[in-house]
Amino acid sequence: MPHRDVIVVGASAGGVEALRELVRGLPEDLPASVIIVIHLPPASPSMLAGILSRAGRLPAEHARDGEPLRPGRIFVAPPDVHTILDGDTVRLARGPRENLHRPAIDPLFRSAAVGHGRRVIGVVLTGALDDGTAGLGAIKRMGGVAVVQDPADALYPSMPQSALRNVKVDHCLPLSEMPALLDRLTREAMTDSPVPAAPIDMKMEVGMAQMDSSADELDQIAERSTFTCPECQGTLWEMRDKQALRYRCHVGHAYSGESLISQQSSNLEDALWAAVRAFEENAKLAQKMAERCSAQGHREVEERFTRRAETARGRADEIRHLLEKIDLVTEPTA
Repeated sequence: MPHRDVIVVGASAGGVEALRELVRGLPEDLPASVIIVIHLPPASPSMLAGILSRAGRLPAEHARDGEPLRPGRIFVAPPDVHTILDGDTVRLARGPRENLHRPAIDPLFRSAAVGHGRRVIGVVLTGALDDGTAGLGAIKRMGGVAVVQDPADALYPSMPQSALRNVKVDHCLPLSEMPALLDRLTREAMTDSPVPAAPIDMKMEVGMAQMDSSADELDQIAERSTFTCPECQGTLWEMRDKQALRYRCHVGHAYSGESLISQQSSNLEDALWAAVRAFEENAKLAQKMAERCSAQGHREVEERFTRRAETARGRADEIRHLLEKIDLVTEPTA
């Protein structure tokens, strides 16, 4: 009888401690492979595999390209590459960022759903914004099990809350109860039933993470929007996703609605500070021109440049006051 033998786990802010608690409770004879993605800075060496090996009874290692899945093992996504499942093989790919991250949670979850269907358990833990929601939805579409940390138990509740809002989750529970649940789910025999074919949109998005699918095919699974990609300034397509608002650009950058508005807010703040700097520089230059005209006795021109300097300083002050009053970014992104 088939059983659930693939556990994929996604975490972000607050995730290291959550993952330590999770693996601490997993038994050494767990009949499943555990693949973990946590958001990492691209240039930082990851110590997570060693941390998790010391925390629990299962050996943990950084995933290697072409490595086969093995039960009773933890595979940790390395920095700056997406970790993707190609059947029973782990693949690493430097595809475009999703939800502002590489590695991102959604590509792993989506590829697990395509390759393993009902045998997958998807787990979303603490984190900001909403990476993992779309991937967990893909797991549910293919008959897998969705597990979410209780937001009240999460250091950063946004990711679990998003999953609960957008996906029909099977289990929502605190971390302390999660290892026992996962152990039980992996040992339950599943009834034989036809495995649904993975839909074209899911397979195409897995291919985009691996840079195997052409962006020219986006019109098959999405509609062109009026928005532009914050990373490459290309057109964004709105994905035909009934569960969550999502976007992709022509080179494959992918955003949930929350991650897109977060990046837009960050870019807007940068633009406003750039405007402050430009106005202040303009005011300084106009003041120098006014001083030079004064020394040369050109009173009329001096007054014109003085007014221009005052206007520029006034505009800079207005933007500073605006930046103090508005809340542009409400969530950390990692």
